[in-house]
Amino acid sequence: MNTQTTPSQTELPRIDGDTPTLRLFGLLEVIAAKDQFFSLQSLVEETGIPKPTLHRMLGQLDAAGMIQRDGDGRHYSVGVRLRRLAENLLLNNTVHGARHVVLRQLVEEVGESCNITAFSGSEVLYLDRVETAAPLRFYLHPGSRVPAHCSASGKLFLAQMSPAQRRRLLAHVPLERFTPKTLTTLDALDDEIETVKRQGYALDDEEFLPGLICAAVLVPRKNGRSNMGIAIQAPIMRLNHDKVLTLLPALKKAAKALADIETQAENELQHSA
Repeated sequence: MNTQTTPSQTELPRIDGDTPTLRLFGLLEVIAAKDQFFSLQSLVEETGIPKPTLHRMLGQLDAAGMIQRDGDGRHYSVGVRLRRLAENLLLNNTVHGARHVVLRQLVEEVGESCNITAFSGSEVLYLDRVETAAPLRFYLHPGSRVPAHCSASGKLFLAQMSPAQRRRLLAHVPLERFTPKTLTTLDALDDEIETVKRQGYALDDEEFLPGLICAAVLVPRKNGRSNMGIAIQAPIMRLNHDKVLTLLPALKKAAKALADIETQAENELQHSA
């Protein structure tokens, strides 16, 4: 899958506002679109903001916890506070109710617990979840986090990155072994991700919790990488590889419905601007 390209300067959000606050917000929009470290000079070239002004703005965002300096002191990345802000928006925004209806309908159709996820840092964040009524189930509430390397959704998010981006992200993240089936080396994970790219869906085959199988697909996005997935989870006595294939059409239909909700929300926002 192709990696997201950096927008040209003419496609960037406007940074010239009536107030310093609006200008800082415009700069945050530019920063939030990045998937790698950035420097003061690269932002000067990208935005056209004078270097002294941009340096002062970055200092303000750094002090507020919205961005943070890398170890070399010359590069920046998204800060914890900005990341938490984005997560809270995903968890609580106005389309949450519409997404929840889609998720509940999927659970009714497939008879198993389902969840909607996003990628946060190096982890998978559960945005929403609906539990099956079946007596045996694994409970994970919205807001839960699981490691990307042993999550079906996580593999999908990682598969959108180039090998270099993926290895840079995971270089300092321990690939912890949770079960005998957990993939704990970058080479093994790369091989698995190639399989994910070919088949268009991902599996967690008892890699995070013993006895649990999960299948996931991405919510399609017209432009750029998707940061939303939808997944089915069930114990191995009710779900196996063959049954996953029969449930994929329902999973993909739900993913398309979620994509339509996001598109509608984006269009409404543009029309109200």
